[in-house]
Amino acid sequence: MTDRESYVALNMLPKIGPVRVRRLIESLGGPEQVLSATHSRLQVVDGIGPEIAKIIHDWESRIDLAEEIREANQRGIEVVTLADETYPAALRHLYDPPLVLYVWGDLQERDRHALGIVGSRKCSHYGTQCSRQFAFQLAASGMTVVSGLARGIDTHAHEGAIAAKGRTIAVIGSGLGQVYPPENMGLAEKIASGFGAVVSEFPLHTAPSKKTFPMRNRIVAGWSQAMVVVECPAWSGALITANLAGEMGKPVYAVPGQIDRPSSAGCNRLIRDGAILVTGGQDILDDFQMLPVADSIQVGCGSTSEKPDRSGEATSRGADLPMSDDEQAILQVLDQDPMLMDQLLEETGLALPTLNATLLKLEMTGRLRQFPGGRIGRK
Repeated sequence: MTDRESYVALNMLPKIGPVRVRRLIESLGGPEQVLSATHSRLQVVDGIGPEIAKIIHDWESRIDLAEEIREANQRGIEVVTLADETYPAALRHLYDPPLVLYVWGDLQERDRHALGIVGSRKCSHYGTQCSRQFAFQLAASGMTVVSGLARGIDTHAHEGAIAAKGRTIAVIGSGLGQVYPPENMGLAEKIASGFGAVVSEFPLHTAPSKKTFPMRNRIVAGWSQAMVVVECPAWSGALITANLAGEMGKPVYAVPGQIDRPSSAGCNRLIRDGAILVTGGQDILDDFQMLPVADSIQVGCGSTSEKPDRSGEATSRGADLPMSDDEQAILQVLDQDPMLMDQLLEETGLALPTLNATLLKLEMTGRLRQFPGGRIGRK
């Protein structure tokens, strides 16, 4: 058995975890030696009692390692372990680095230039717009956007990065055989199709739970060079992720919100406690000394996508940028009156993830706007 297979096996066992595995390897020499050790030798390792020793010693009767690897290969999922050179360097430095990463899509060297965007599942229109705009701006400038594929802010962050034709990593709190939330399966497929990767440390059929989401959060924090909190209440998983990033010595940015809005209480508190206030992606890029965001996407939260030209008249940003076939098809359908999303889906024939990403790009470049009642129309 190889070290890679041994890591996968250890990761599938209950009650073990990265910290115990590290102690076992320090004592026994490697993951393969851990699985072949005697019960008595295992239980004398610090933090390993009779119960855990028995679980490890009887590992072959508890899991089906061959089936797990076979199914991952069948699904086109790459299994990356601590034994692999392709394992993300940023995660190796965690106190409890994941033993295994199941990767649907592809990881690239440039993904080390990553920024996390997190926030509330129940976000306002303001939070939605900010999440999309920050992700669009950062991804368009070459950063990889890391988030958790959750409802709300996470979803819009991934969509914003895709609309910019950039990179995004979705770290989920379940196994890849049970993507959660299920309504984001289309978005997950879109990410894996060429815009990044959907990643999990959990065996394929692990169900989401109160335990798996905090574990997911540490990966988001560890992978990211900095954390952006867009919108969250006073108590939120996003705050946990932000605090983890801060404890790791990474910059934490927060988008301010109205002082009387509960959904902004967490961000406002972060700013009060020392997080860096930001109103657009360029604020973050300035800190990282990166090139400015292109003029057509330099839009802050709540701002319009128009600016005065030298003659004093408003000109639409992005008006001269080339358009894809999907963008042209949408604009042609919207040539008369604004439409609801269901109407656009029917008229354009586009898949929902493609439609969402294309609409966002058109909005970011000033060609579309949202009207009251959920309607979408031309500027």
